[in-house]
Amino acid sequence: MTPEILRAEVERLAALPSPPREESLPVLEALLDALERGEVRAAEPRPGKGWTVHAWVKRGILLGFRVGVNGALHVPPVFHFRDRDTFPTRDPSVGADVRVVPGGTTVRRGAFLGQGVVVMPPAFVNVGAFVGEKTMVDSHALVGSCAQIGSRVHLSAGTQIGGVLEPVGALPVIIEDDVLVGGGCGVYEGTLVRAGAVLGAGVVLTRAVTVVDLVRQSVHRAVRGMPLVIPERAVVVPGARPASGEFARAHGVFLQAPVIVKYREESSDPALALEEALR
Repeated sequence: MTPEILRAEVERLAALPSPPREESLPVLEALLDALERGEVRAAEPRPGKGWTVHAWVKRGILLGFRVGVNGALHVPPVFHFRDRDTFPTRDPSVGADVRVVPGGTTVRRGAFLGQGVVVMPPAFVNVGAFVGEKTMVDSHALVGSCAQIGSRVHLSAGTQIGGVLEPVGALPVIIEDDVLVGGGCGVYEGTLVRAGAVLGAGVVLTRAVTVVDLVRQSVHRAVRGMPLVIPERAVVVPGARPASGEFARAHGVFLQAPVIVKYREESSDPALALEEALR
């Protein structure tokens, strides 16, 4: 089934008030197969035009939840789940040369893992996610539904990359190529982290966060219709700013405000750039 035909079928079935399960299952299987091969994506870069969201892909995933039924899923010898029967775990032996290290990791059906990806235990990669080649997903990390992770990215231990299925037109979280995400970071609500950036341990990025750029003396924040965007090669560390109002000042209240402390050279090592910045 070509992507064009697949899209037409997804759109047709998703528009029905009660999609027939028997008719929907082959279309869903074709969509999940195409996602795992990287032939279709929930969002993809367009040279010179930024990122484009493919809402029909999200509609197809949501279709799978609509026509699925809850059932027991057994992964011998020790793992047992109860979930929609339309979204079992993915067989890591199918497709690219990846390592999914034993110890409790789950990669859900419909996730793409590029060549050389390593997933350390325990971790979770959700349906519709795209993980580019040679990326490391470290222990206790989450790659949410439809999140887009570039090539040669390091998601350190405890990293949480949020996902999004609804609204279907919303941009998912995007981490571009060669980004280092430090331990315990959280990136949510459609945030876009540009190529080569470095997030220090504990940085949390959402639509409500204001990022202060000390180098360029500016601020970065989400606005209506546009996500929070972290510039290319920015080195971001946790920070705080005083809360407004007399009461807040009297009580010494500060709000989270991640800080861009430097921009790494294109060829510099991201871990070294972060270490230098923190010093």
